[in-house]
Amino acid sequence: MYKPKVVSLFSGAGGMDLGFINAGYDIVWAVDFFKEAVETYRHNISEDIILGDITKIDSSEIPNDADVIIGGFPCQGFSVANSNRSEKDERNFLYLEMLRIVKDKKPNVFVAENVKGIMSLGQGKVLELIKKDFESIGYKVSAQLLNAAEYGVPQARERVIIIGNKIGVENEFPFPTHYLTENDSLQLSLNCTNKKLLPAVTTKKAIGYLADAPLSHDSIVWKGEKVYNHIASTNVADTFWGREYKVDQADICDYLKHWRAKSEWSTKKIDEHFGYRHTAGHWFRKDNNSGSIPKPSDWWELKKLLGFDDKYDKEVTTFVEKDITFEQSLRITNWDTPSDTITATSPEIHTNKERRLTVREAAILQTFPNDFIFSGGMHRMYTQIGNAVPVLLAEKVAESVKNMLKRPINK
Repeated sequence: MYKPKVVSLFSGAGGMDLGFINAGYDIVWAVDFFKEAVETYRHNISEDIILGDITKIDSSEIPNDADVIIGGFPCQGFSVANSNRSEKDERNFLYLEMLRIVKDKKPNVFVAENVKGIMSLGQGKVLELIKKDFESIGYKVSAQLLNAAEYGVPQARERVIIIGNKIGVENEFPFPTHYLTENDSLQLSLNCTNKKLLPAVTTKKAIGYLADAPLSHDSIVWKGEKVYNHIASTNVADTFWGREYKVDQADICDYLKHWRAKSEWSTKKIDEHFGYRHTAGHWFRKDNNSGSIPKPSDWWELKKLLGFDDKYDKEVTTFVEKDITFEQSLRITNWDTPSDTITATSPEIHTNKERRLTVREAAILQTFPNDFIFSGGMHRMYTQIGNAVPVLLAEKVAESVKNMLKRPINK
C-alpha cells in the first residue's frame, strides 16, 4: 500500500511527525535546529532528520516528491502568553521559510500548526497575511482552531491548524471524537450534545497511576510497565505574578455589563475581536462561580472598545510577585478533567504537592507513547514536549489529509 511522502519542517522532537506516521505516512526528510530535539527524533523516529537552520538550507537539498509538507513554525512571537508579542517579531516570519519550500517543492497539501494567539495578532491581520501568501502560490487555504481534548488528548490545548491544497478539493479537518463537560476548565463544548462522542480523557486517567512512582533518571518498572524519563523538579516553593488588590468578580461583571450595554459591542463581537471562543462571556457572567476577570492586556483593549472610566483600572491591572500556595494557579486543579496546556517551561505542580509533573507525565499528556525516550537535560526535555504537537491530534489531522489525497484531483 502506498504511503504518502512527507517533508517535515521545524520538526522538534517529532510529535506531528509521529502522528502522521501512525496515520500511514512516510517521513522522507525532516529538519530542526534544536540539538536535543534532533537527538530525540533520531532515537525514536528516524535518522532522516537534519540538524540545521532552515533559513540556510537551499530547496535543492530537500526531496522533490513529497505529497505533503508539514511544520509547526516557531510561535513564540505569536503566543498570547507573550505580553510583548508583535507582528514585527522576527520569529513571526519564519513561516516565510515554509512558504518558500512549499512554493519550490509544490506538494499536493501542506499542514501548518501554531498557537491560538496567531488568530488575534494584529487583530487577525497576521493570519490573513499568512493565508494570502500561500494562496498567492496556488493553494486553497483554510485555518481552524482545534482543542486537543476533543480528539482524545488528555489536555485542553487549543491550537490553530492551517491546511492548504493545490488539488482543487475542500480542505478537511477532523471531527471531534470527545466532548468537554461543564465541569471542565474550558467552556462547555457544543459537541456534548452529540451522544456518539466520548467524554474527554482526564488527567487522572492518563497519569494517575504514576503519582506514587519513584523519581529516577534511569528507567524503572512500575506496575508491570517500563517507565522512562520519570524525573521532575521538586521545587514547589516558587513565586508568581498576581493581583495586588482584592477584586470582587461580581462587581467587575456588573461594571462591564453596564458599559457593554452603552456600547454597540455584543459578547460575540468582543470574542471575535480578541480571537477567542466564548472567553468574553465569562467577563459578563457571575453565575455558578464561572465568571472571570480580564487579564491586564485584555482589560486595556476592552477599555478601548467599551470606553469605560478609570474606576477599576488600578485594582484589575496592578500585579505584584507573590509566593505560590497550593490553592493557586500553578497546581493542577483539574485532576478530574483534561490537563491545562503543557508548556515548554516548568510544568505545573502535581496534586501530591511534592513535585511538578515529571517529564514522562508531561509526555503522556501530549500522547507520546511510553517507550518514546527524550534526550538532554530535564528542562530541555520539558521544552521538547511543550513545543510538540500532541501525537494523537496530529494523527487525526493526518487522517483528514489522507481523505483529501484520495479524492479526485480537480485542477
